[in-house]
Parts: sequence; structure tokens; C-alpha cells
Amino acid sequence: MTDSPKKEVRVRIAPSPTGPLHMGTARTALFNWLFAKNQGGSFVLRIEDTDLERSDPKYEKNIIEGLRWLGLNWDEGPFRQTERLDIYEKYIKKLLEEDRAYYCFCTKEELEAEKQAMLSQGLAPKYSGRCCGNKNPDPNRSSVIRFRIPETEVVFNDLIRGKVKFNTGLIGDIVIAKDLRTPLYNLAVVIDDYEMKISHVIRGEDHISNTPKQIMLQRALGFDEPVYAHLPLILSADRSKLSKRYAETSIADYRNEGYLPEAMVNFLALLGWHPEEDDREVFDSEELTKQFNMKKIQKAGAVFNLEKLDWLNGQYVMRLEPEELIERLEDFIPREWLKDREFLAKVVKTEKERVKKLTDFVKLVGFFFELPDYPANLLIWDKTPKENILDNLQSVLPLAEDFDNANNRIMALAEERGRGEVLWPLRVALSGQTASPGPFDIMGVLGRSESLKRINIAVKKLNE
Repeated sequence: MTDSPKKEVRVRIAPSPTGPLHMGTARTALFNWLFAKNQGGSFVLRIEDTDLERSDPKYEKNIIEGLRWLGLNWDEGPFRQTERLDIYEKYIKKLLEEDRAYYCFCTKEELEAEKQAMLSQGLAPKYSGRCCGNKNPDPNRSSVIRFRIPETEVVFNDLIRGKVKFNTGLIGDIVIAKDLRTPLYNLAVVIDDYEMKISHVIRGEDHISNTPKQIMLQRALGFDEPVYAHLPLILSADRSKLSKRYAETSIADYRNEGYLPEAMVNFLALLGWHPEEDDREVFDSEELTKQFNMKKIQKAGAVFNLEKLDWLNGQYVMRLEPEELIERLEDFIPREWLKDREFLAKVVKTEKERVKKLTDFVKLVGFFFELPDYPANLLIWDKTPKENILDNLQSVLPLAEDFDNANNRIMALAEERGRGEVLWPLRVALSGQTASPGPFDIMGVLGRSESLKRINIAVKKLNE
């Protein structure tokens, strides 16, 4: 007897274009993408746009651009639900014809009264089924289509959470469509996953309550059940629900803030997953793909740590060669800075270890291009008398004239008179800032003429 062929792995990300691509959806897309690549499978993009009132083409564009920026390129799609209405109609008619669905004419007021009556009796609120005999629509009355939920126990094996059980008797008959051509989420997703041969449904744990409803629909339609995996929620640092400040920040906003896509992918991958026997935290996409294993996804919530994202981004910035970093910086720096790319490359090489985000760059390196107007007291080290600082800077000037030997000679002076008393005012003279690279690094970028000019400006400030 031969083994049956292994089923092809096919996963999907199915965002609704009712808002921009956010952290949670991006993390879900990444986990699906990593699983598909690790298993040699396919990653499908489906746009769930049947909510015509809230869907907007600008959000679809934002989602697609965000996925591409992250490098999560899909193998098939994008498919749009609004282009598949004939398919939905076929299956809705099938459910109606087989008496697995019916038309419901209940008003909102009637449904609310029914709900309150059940709650007052200490019962879980669910639809009573009063319209279950209606097989045909009434042109004079508004209606929806409900699916008969059999009272049973639904059990499925979640790849992350193990065996999960639901008593469907607590659910009641659910609305699955507004009409024959307008399915709601639970029905549309079941039909789409079947038609697109999706093998694994990997999504957030907030969808667990939808799973038994979808399984009952799959059984009613004669569909195979996909394998389910429900990802942990993303939590704030105090392990509460992720605050709106970050939850509602779109991936495009992080991009505009100067985060690199490879850093964002690395960060998202570690939100709920950890590699096998590896304490590292910096992984490129190839390493993530190779190591990704569904068994290493945690059940508990994943904590969002902005400081960790900043640190990771800084690690990726440091890894970039100066020319590549300049290319990444082009949208974040003044255009005139790009005129002398050789000088800019020197600046980048000197400063990149201090850059956490690309938006930091202008503030950190602006002094290389234009010395800020700083107060004279900034040149004073600790409680050193102004006269001593002035004397030290005047002593540095002839040493800096001999630029090729300046570093060693100035360092010898600093060892003699005190490092702080010499190097602090020199660094401030060159940068006009309290925090900057060391004076010799700055001089190496500025060159002899500009360095001497700036030291002379400092001497003049102290004399005044």
C-alpha cells in the first residue's frame, strides 16, 4: 500500500479594505508567508471587499503597497470578493434548496427584545428560529438569510492551541447573507477557502469564535476542513490589549517614520514566535523562512515593545553599506545634501551607529552641513574656568593646522591637560552639540579647512 500524496500547502491573507494595513494584519500575513515558503507552498492574497459601505480603493492600495514594502509577495491574487458574486449565489441557493438556510424577516427591535428576554432568564442570547420555515423571500419585507446551526459539539485541532471544543447549541442560527449575492464574512470566507484550495487557515485568536460556525458551513456544503492555527494577540507592555496608539498605527506610518522593512519583518516575526534553540534576535528573511516552525508559536499574548523595534531597526541600519543607506535616506534628507555623495557617505559612515530610525538622521547630522548657533557656555567642561578652555582651544589650533598628525598631537595635549578640558570643547566647537561623534571622527569628515574655521568660531565666542 502506497502513502497518499502530501497535500500542497496553500495559505492566504484576506484583509478587508476598510482601513490601512496595521500591525496585526501584517503579522498574520508574515506568518502565513513564512509558513508557505518554509513548506514550499503558495501564499494567496484575497481582498474581502463585500462590505461596500466601508470598503475603499485607497485602503486596498495601502494594503498592497504595505505587503510589497515588507517583501511579502504573493503567489496568486489579489482576488476580490466583489468579482465572485456568481460563485456565492450558487452556494447560497444550494443551502436554501437543501433547507439548510432560510429567510429571516425579524426586525432589529424584535431581535433585541428576544435577546433581552433570554438574558433576563440567565440564558445565552441566540436567535429563536422563529422564521425557520421561510423558504422564499418577500419583496415587500426586508430580510436576511440565516443558516441552520445543528446542535452538536464541534471539535477541531488547532496547530497552536491543540484540541478546541465548542457547543453549537449556544450559537443559534446565524445570518450568512443579506441576499443571494451579498454573503457575510463567515459564508464568504468558507466558500473562498474551498474554491482556492486553502489548506491552512492561520489567523488571529479573535477569530476562534468564528471557527465552529465556519466548520458547520463547510460540513453543510460538503467541503473539506482546512487546518486551523490561531495566533496570539499582540499586547501592550503591561500585557493589556494593545493601545490604540500602536494598534491603529499603520505599516505605512512606520515606513514614514523611517523604519526599514527588514527590521519590521524581523520584529513582527518575534511577536509570538521564537526560533529553535537560538537566542539571537536579528534574523533576515531567509533565516526566518528556514527556521519557521508552527510548533514554536506561543499561545500567550505577544508583547509589543517599541524600544525593541527601535533597537532592531538600528541594527539593520548599521549593517547597511554607506551607499545603500544613502539610497534609503533619499526621502528623509534635504535634496541638497545629495549633491556631494562622497561627503554624505563620510557622514553616514560616521553617524550610522547612532541612527535608530531614518527620521533621526537630519537631527543627528545636520551640524556637518551647517554649524548651529550654540551658546559659548556650551564649550565649558564641568567647572573648568573659561580662561582654561580658551587656552586649550587656542593650543589646539596650531596642532590642527598639521592635519595629518592632528589626532595624535591633540590627544597628547589632552593627556597632559585633561581629556575633558580639551576634547569636550573641541567636540562642541566642531558640532555645536552636547551629543555627537568624537572630535577626531568629526574632523575626519569636515576636513582641515572647515575644522579650523569652526575652532576659530569657538575661540571668538569665548573671547566675546
